[in-house]
Amino acid sequence: MKFQKQPSKFIKPLVPTPSNLKHYKKGFTDELAPFVNVNIVLFFSKNLHHDPKFVTQLENSLAKTLTQFYPLAGRYVEESEYVDCNDEGVEFIQANVNVKLENILGPEVTILFLEEFIPLETKPQEVVLTIQLTTFECGGVALGVSATHSVVDASTLCTFLNKWAAMNREENWTKFTTPGFISSSLFPARGFHPMQLPLTTDDHVLDKYTRKKLSFSESAISSMKEKVKTSVHLSKAQLVSAIIWKGLIGVDRATHGHPRESMLFQPINLREKMASSISKHACGNIWGICATKPTILETTIELANLLNECVTKAVNDYSNVHHDSEQGQMMVLNSFLGMTHIPESTKAIPITSWCKFPFYEVDFGFGEPVWVVPGTMPVKNSAYLIDDKEGNGVEAFVFLEVKDVPYFEEALDHLV
Repeated sequence: MKFQKQPSKFIKPLVPTPSNLKHYKKGFTDELAPFVNVNIVLFFSKNLHHDPKFVTQLENSLAKTLTQFYPLAGRYVEESEYVDCNDEGVEFIQANVNVKLENILGPEVTILFLEEFIPLETKPQEVVLTIQLTTFECGGVALGVSATHSVVDASTLCTFLNKWAAMNREENWTKFTTPGFISSSLFPARGFHPMQLPLTTDDHVLDKYTRKKLSFSESAISSMKEKVKTSVHLSKAQLVSAIIWKGLIGVDRATHGHPRESMLFQPINLREKMASSISKHACGNIWGICATKPTILETTIELANLLNECVTKAVNDYSNVHHDSEQGQMMVLNSFLGMTHIPESTKAIPITSWCKFPFYEVDFGFGEPVWVVPGTMPVKNSAYLIDDKEGNGVEAFVFLEVKDVPYFEEALDHLV
């Protein structure tokens, strides 16, 4: 698979950002967000070879959209903890690849190679948002997006993509209002440093690690729920998270030669969950962390019940506090700080769910995506979940060492 990339260009907001908005100060949830990028790639099957204007149209609609999402066109100033909203622009890269889209959609595709559709290597640290538009031999396209996590979360990225797509469809852009980037007003800065993640920095990551894709159709999830037969109502994300948790417990047991305590932690989207309403279109890092208690439990049903109990309690607790109360501020803050007190003897397993984020509704006028894949977070024994194309199933992407795959699969042989 060979890529031909054109030189980068920078798309600036159509309307200059007012001087009173030039400095976007981060909130403490932005401060604590890991210093990594939020990445995603969307694949579209429509043949666009015969529409030479579509790239220009995308650039023009992006410029209009950035007027509302102006921090994305700025530059992140790490030492000063703010975004300089100087309108220098979003990096935009055009590329061609010498394969057809159907080759990417096939069951044998190596998931880690999909990272080539996301502009990871070229993205300068200070650039907030980089976009790569790749055209296949068949005329289909891939839209890879990489954004600084200190400024955006997955929900923000999804809102931005849907707004840009609507603008490209030339729908009346005045009706696509958003509260904008408000995380700093919701959760004022406290001078924290980003959470540290155990990122894999191995030069031979493709040789040593793999990204295993697991697909759970709606019918498969229903069948598994029947087998589990728990008294609580499990969401599809909770069930799949418990299954992956079980598999990674198997890896940990094989690695250490004995069972250890484990805990699962995952981000929880705070939009529309707190007593003071936060719009689902609000931008910035607006999330906390939901972490289970350390446990020696290992069966899917036990793990699913424990996760359900944790999520239910977190949602209930947040629904009873206002974000601007001291109790609400400390509840969000403590969910992050609790991650700094995990004993070394406990295996902490990060699983991020992007289920219910409408990435599959992103339609630029040439159809909705046929496949959406989250970018890899190179944290050993971690996973991302996302809705499948049909909407009621789940696709999971598990990042682990190649040598550990047999232990992971063996642990999944007996789901219950």
